Amino acid sequence: MSVMHLTKEAFESEVLASEKPVLVDFFATWCGPCMMVAPIVEEIAAEHPELKICKVDVDEEPELARDFQVMSIPTLLVFKGGELAAKAVGARSKEQILEMITG
Repeated sequence: MSVMHLTKEAFESEVLASEKPVLVDFFATWCGPCMMVAPIVEEIAAEHPELKICKVDVDEEPELARDFQVMSIPTLLVFKGGELAAKAVGARSKEQILEMITG
């Protein structure tokens, strides 16, 4: 499964209404640590079809970043059943990201 780029308009239907656990990566193209996390997020998306993996560009969707109090990037959020289940700020390893989702 590929990574879905989210807009504010699609957030509710794709994340909050999802029956699958959802990982949302808040990033910016100019952010070095974000670019380190990006291939890991892509790999998780390819290996775990039971998950929904999404990205939000904070420069294109500042309202979403504000709504979820994203002050630093990368910020990773996990939603389960429409509720925020986990949050991590800063670059994380693949194992740490998977633990956020399954833990």
